[in-house]
Amino acid sequence: MNKKIVIIGLDCASPNLIFDEFFDDLPNLKKIMENGVYNALESTIPPITVPAWMSMFTGKDPGELGIYGFTNRQNYDYHSFSLVSSKSVKYKKLWDIFTQKGKQNIVIGVPLTYPPSPLKGHMITGFLTPSFESNYTYPKHLKNELLANTGHFIFDVNDFRTEDKERLLKDIYEMTDNHFKIANYLARNKPWDLFVMVEMGTDRIHHGFWALHDKKHPKYIKSKFNSAIRDYYIHLDKKIGEFLNGIKGDFDVIIVSDHGIKPMYGGIAINDWLFKKGYLVLKEYPKKPVSINKVIREKKIDWSKTKVWGNGGYHGKLFFNIKGREPLGVIEKNELDNFKTKLIKELKDIKNEDGNAMDTKVYEPQKIYNKVNNIPPDLIVYFDDLSWRCQGSIGNESIYTHDNDIGPDDANHASHGIFISSNKMLKINKITDFFNSIVYNYLSD
Repeated sequence: MNKKIVIIGLDCASPNLIFDEFFDDLPNLKKIMENGVYNALESTIPPITVPAWMSMFTGKDPGELGIYGFTNRQNYDYHSFSLVSSKSVKYKKLWDIFTQKGKQNIVIGVPLTYPPSPLKGHMITGFLTPSFESNYTYPKHLKNELLANTGHFIFDVNDFRTEDKERLLKDIYEMTDNHFKIANYLARNKPWDLFVMVEMGTDRIHHGFWALHDKKHPKYIKSKFNSAIRDYYIHLDKKIGEFLNGIKGDFDVIIVSDHGIKPMYGGIAINDWLFKKGYLVLKEYPKKPVSINKVIREKKIDWSKTKVWGNGGYHGKLFFNIKGREPLGVIEKNELDNFKTKLIKELKDIKNEDGNAMDTKVYEPQKIYNKVNNIPPDLIVYFDDLSWRCQGSIGNESIYTHDNDIGPDDANHASHGIFISSNKMLKINKITDFFNSIVYNYLSD
């Protein structure tokens, strides 16, 4: 098939909003759904922007990519975590395959594309780009062309975990409008067979306003921002419609997301829990909550007695202190399986602060991925199936927290995003199936 294809990624866009709650408010998406196909799209484990988008555009799961989050462990030292980038992705992306076939590409705002890599066409990198001063386009001169015709590409909103909702809402709209202005310019002035863009505004609006949208959320209050998420989706639908209606010729369109959204009710301070269990031993317990990485840097962990430590986020990543692997490892390798089984059971037995059972899920990378490259966490933890986040700080008064250690945020990621296509022949249910399906349907001879 030699038909052009437009792929619009909406980070964090949720099936329950687009397919149900907002369905009749979104005439442009509704038209595509009613005339095409749509379904929930199973995300990666974990369902996080990085690595989910790259799993979509390479067809590789996080283990195969060797990318387990925004930061990856570089070696078995205790402080060897570094931010991932496009250089971390060792597989060909969808636009690389189109390039090999002599096809023209436009790629805008896809996470994990900085620094930009050569392709047949044009690229603007995603929200992990350090600054406007960076070389964020391919070819390099595209940056000056944008400055002359559209202005800088806005990579992200500043501090979306904030109490200043007025400012945040303004910034999200400004960013989204900027993205579609640039998308319109490139789509009309550059040749393309594959057009890919990812909009981060959907993710930022969810994390910033979910408790004011969801009437069942414990933090819900009457506010002028109660309709902020719905209003933004209506605006976004209009922008998508204007963009698609302005493209001449025959093309297919896909609207897709990397994961969904769900309410978050609190956090489990994993390192405080490990401390109380005796698995994490400190030389000095902090007087106030501090990041585990700070404690590690200041050498306040007694590694000779510590078996496990954890990093927090929307999910938990636990690391074992294994003899012969870590510099001061203590867990004997012949004891590892029994210890792991015991720890998994104890994690699943953690109850919420009301004493009720939690639906906690614990994953072992070697058992869920096709292959494990680089250094994965030893365990991946979803507290109450992601209804609770994993708090990475230590020094909290309780293992239960309701104040996010990185700012206000009352929503977590859900395991299913969206897939919408004007091409009824596309049947894609898993994010890792996306790449092969597009290649087969649009590049097969």
